[in-house]
Amino acid sequence: MSGIAIIKSLLRDESGATAIEYGLIASLIVIAMMGALSTFANEANDMFDDIETNVQNARDL
Repeated sequence: MSGIAIIKSLLRDESGATAIEYGLIASLIVIAMMGALSTFANEANDMFDDIETNVQNARDL
């Protein structure tokens, strides 16, 4: 097989494209999950800070 035939064969081959597409979709899902978990963590920290403040205020009474 000549070099030109190999290059044409590689250009027509689409088997790796599907794997790349699935990889991109999976990475977007992971990025979205990280953003959601980060937001949840910040909200949880704020909630526990409020609880700590309320407990301290109750003790000071």
